Amino acid sequence: MATDCVIGVDIGTQSTKAVLVSCADGRILAQQTRAYQPDTPQALWAEQWPQVWLDAVEQCVASLVAQAVVPAGCIRAVCISSLYGGSGIPVDAAGQVLHPCLIWMDKRAQEEVEQVRRNVDLQRLYDITGNGVDSYYGFTKILWIKNHRPDVWARIDQFLPPNSYVNAQLTGEVAVDHSSAGNIGGVYDVQARGWSEEAMGMLDIPTHMMPKRLLQSSDIVAPLLASWAVRLGLPTGTPVVAGGVDAAMATLAAGAVHPGNHVAMMGTSMCWGTIRPTVDARHGLISMPHVFNGAQDLYVFGGATTAGACITWFQDTFCQAEMHAGAASGLDLHAELEKAAAPLAAGAEGLLFLPYLMGERSPVWDARASACFVGLGLHHERAHMYRAVLEGVSFALRHNIEAGLLGMGTLDDRLVVVGGASRSNLWMQIIADVTGRPVFTLEEDAEACLGAALLAAFGTGLIDAATVQRGWVHQVARALPDASRHAAYGAFFSLYVDLYPALQPTMHRLRALVSPPQ
Repeated sequence: MATDCVIGVDIGTQSTKAVLVSCADGRILAQQTRAYQPDTPQALWAEQWPQVWLDAVEQCVASLVAQAVVPAGCIRAVCISSLYGGSGIPVDAAGQVLHPCLIWMDKRAQEEVEQVRRNVDLQRLYDITGNGVDSYYGFTKILWIKNHRPDVWARIDQFLPPNSYVNAQLTGEVAVDHSSAGNIGGVYDVQARGWSEEAMGMLDIPTHMMPKRLLQSSDIVAPLLASWAVRLGLPTGTPVVAGGVDAAMATLAAGAVHPGNHVAMMGTSMCWGTIRPTVDARHGLISMPHVFNGAQDLYVFGGATTAGACITWFQDTFCQAEMHAGAASGLDLHAELEKAAAPLAAGAEGLLFLPYLMGERSPVWDARASACFVGLGLHHERAHMYRAVLEGVSFALRHNIEAGLLGMGTLDDRLVVVGGASRSNLWMQIIADVTGRPVFTLEEDAEACLGAALLAAFGTGLIDAATVQRGWVHQVARALPDASRHAAYGAFFSLYVDLYPALQPTMHRLRALVSPPQ
């Protein structure tokens, strides 16, 4: 018997994933992935042409439909989650792309950050937006385009977040979900849930550059165009649901729908987020309307710029021989590294790692911060360094959790972890020991795209709000904190927190010696 199904898509930094899900029970019936890499033409730059994302969405969805065990007519809706697209995609009045999207990782807008800090009433900007001022935020990247690409700026009609751009291609209609709008930072009024003419006036960003139509993440943008229905293999008129920012989507997929729920998403970067009714920008975290019940609840989060990227860097730098050997023999490099690092005591025998390989987001907020090992001695081997990397990212997670506790109420005792890092037993135990919280992961390996599927079903009336709150995933207990290791990590964490302010002047001077002029 045919069953109603939906497709959830997540456009990520390094890949796009899509899942076909049964609305009856949330079972994933099929999934597809397409990989790519962002362009990094200079140090601290990270950008992407949106055609890469659109092609990946098309390939994933068309492949899902082709391999589906249900008729295409049973697929009732599509919803797209996406990475935080920073500046968004600048398009002209005809919808043509004018410049690559400056994504969340991009840190080039330092002059613009200083410009805002010198010339704008920061307290008023904080009060309006619930967010701070940093090159992470889209509004500073928009100002960079204004200052450095005047030929592009003169032709810009609108800026579109990645999922909004893809939705516009699929439907012919332009709309922005509130989570993506809020994540831009300085142009969105977090209390009024709309664009802020006052803030845009302070920043000298024309109001027409922000699309007028704002939607909840579960609202329908428009039906799928006939031409795209043919390309994707879906019925003409299939509803396309607005979607939202991937971190909030992953949090929803993991079951975070009530204040106090909190989830760490550990992929290329790390995003730790919780649900709050209000926010205080002085605590250094990021806020946006949540992708579920967004008119009342905010998704408040902090994040490390690099998390899984630290592991990739470590392997590429220190494990070349094993990577080549593994390609031929099937060696599991992750397993070998964990086997060597697991017996080491907490603290990697006095070795600390600051995971600031591409500057850092919250609560440090310093694009010129840099990574380092501190405490390195002749007795340290590669296993110590690997463990220190895992611990350093875990310390960054705890740093954000503690910022989230400042004046913003309590958190659930359990910490849910999703993303690629959740496959590592060693890393889950380290996180439990560092944070002092029991760690839960998910049986399903879908994360943000499953959250998108959940909203596709909810937005088209195939499931109700109670089903969203119950969720489709099953949380699994993975690691309980050990009291003695938690105490040991407390001492190392204190040193970790002290390291950045002590080393910051040297980091900045060193960066100035090698940074090319913009």
